[in-house]
Amino acid sequence: MPLKLSNGTLGDIGANIAVPRYDRTELTAGILHIGVGNFHRAHQAVYLDALFNTGRDHGWAIVGAGIMESDEAMRATLAAQDYLTTVVEQEADRSLARVTGPMIDFIPPADRDALIDRLADPEIRIVSLTITEGGYFINPATGVFDPTIPAIAGDAANPEAPKTVFGILVAGLKRRRDEGTIPFTVMSCDNIPHNGIVTRNAVVGLAALTDPGLADWIAAEVAFPNAMVDRITPATGERERGIARDTFGVDDAAPVFCEDFKQWVLEDNFTCGRPALEEVGVQFVPDVTPFEIMKIRILNGGHAVIGYPAGLMGIHFVHEAMTDDLVLAFLRKVEREEIVPIVPPVPDTDLADYYALIERRFANPKIGDTARRLCFDGSNRQPKFIVPSIADNLKAGRGVSGLALESALWCRYCFGTTDSGAAIAPNDPIWDRLTEQAKRARNDPDAWLEMTDIYGDVAAAPAFREAFAYWLGALWANGTHRTLEAYLAEPVRASG
Repeated sequence: MPLKLSNGTLGDIGANIAVPRYDRTELTAGILHIGVGNFHRAHQAVYLDALFNTGRDHGWAIVGAGIMESDEAMRATLAAQDYLTTVVEQEADRSLARVTGPMIDFIPPADRDALIDRLADPEIRIVSLTITEGGYFINPATGVFDPTIPAIAGDAANPEAPKTVFGILVAGLKRRRDEGTIPFTVMSCDNIPHNGIVTRNAVVGLAALTDPGLADWIAAEVAFPNAMVDRITPATGERERGIARDTFGVDDAAPVFCEDFKQWVLEDNFTCGRPALEEVGVQFVPDVTPFEIMKIRILNGGHAVIGYPAGLMGIHFVHEAMTDDLVLAFLRKVEREEIVPIVPPVPDTDLADYYALIERRFANPKIGDTARRLCFDGSNRQPKFIVPSIADNLKAGRGVSGLALESALWCRYCFGTTDSGAAIAPNDPIWDRLTEQAKRARNDPDAWLEMTDIYGDVAAAPAFREAFAYWLGALWANGTHRTLEAYLAEPVRASG
C-alpha cells in the first residue's frame, strides 16, 4: 500500500527511496522562490536538499510563492504533503528516487500583501525566479525591457497594488530601503541569455517609471547574478504519479521526474550572503556568459531543431524522435554546421563532447519528455535559442540553410495541422497571431518574416529569406519527411 507523502510518513518510506537526513523543524527561511514548478523542484530545491543533508546552512530554506491563479493549485498540493517532493532521476538503465524537503512554506498567490511583507522580512536574503522565458516583459527581438507592455504600465500606474512579479519585487525592495534593511539578491533561474541583467533591467526599469530615486538605489545596491541552469524536466501527469506510487510506494500528488544530469553555473554576486552551494556541485564563476551561450544554443536550440519536425510527423516523445533516422541526422547536421561552430569557447569545455552529451540526454527513454513541450512558446524561445545563431552565421558569411529550415518547420507547425492533417492544439501564448501569419505565409513566405519583433534584423537578410522561402515551399509541396531528406542530400541548394 503506497504511503501518502507527509512529514509523518517519512520514517516509514521504504529503503528504495532516500529521505532528508536533516531535521526539517530546524530549517529557517533564507530564500523566497517565485514560480514553484517542476524545474525549480528538480533543480534549485535538489541542490539545497543536498546541501542540507551535509549538515550545513539550514538557514537557507525555501519559501514558495507565485502570482498566477494557477499557482494556487501547486500551493495547495504541496501544503497537503508538508511541502515535500518526490524527485525521480531517470536514466536508461536505472531510476533513483528521493524525497526532498527544503521548502517550508508557500505564500498563497492571492495574498499579495503577505508576499510583499515576506519580501521585506530581513530573514529573506535571496529571491529566486523561474517565471519562464516569456515572463520578463522584454522585446523578443532586442531583449530590452519594454515599459509599454500593458501589465507593466498597469503596475507603473498603481505601484501600491502591483500585479506583476517585477512590480511586487519593486514594492518589496522599496520597503527594505525605507526600513533600512539590506536588500535581497534577485536570482533568475530561467533559460534566457544574461538572465541576471535582463532581470535587473526589468526591476530597475519599472521602478524608474514611478520613483527614479528608488531605481537608482536598486541599481546601486541590489545584486542580480547571471546564471546558467540545466536539467531536462518534463511535465508531471498520471504516468509519473503512477510510477511514484507503484514503483516506489509513495503517494505523491506532484512528483517530479527528471534526468540524472544537472548543472548550475552561477556568478558569485550576492548582496546579503548565500548558501555554500559549491559544496554540492554548483560552479561559481566570474562570468557565466560562455556557459549560457553554449547551453542555450546547443541544448535549447537543439530542442527546437528536433521538436518541430517531430510534432509535424506525429512523433510524441523526444526519445522516439531521436530514434528516427531523419530527425537525428537533421539535428546532427544543423548542430555540426550552424550551431556549434559559432559558439564561443567555454572554459574547460570541449564543445564536441558537450554536444555528444546533449545527444545522449535527448535520447534518454525514461524521461518521457514530449515533442509538444519542446514546441511550446516558440514566440519567446526562437528569438533566444535560434535567431542569435542565424545572426552570427550571417555576420560570419556562413550558410543558414539548416536554421532556415528549422524556422520554416516552426512556421509550418504554427499553421495548426500536422502532415497527416491532424489538428495541433494551441501551443503558444500568441498562437492566434502565429496561426494567422502561418496561413498567410503558405502563399507568401515573407508574411512570416514580417514578425520583426521575433526575427529582428535577420528578417531582412537575403540569404535567410531565400532559404526560408525555399524550405517552407518544400514543406508544403512535399511534407516534412521528404523535405528533411532533401536537406540532408542537397544542403547547398537552400544556402542562398
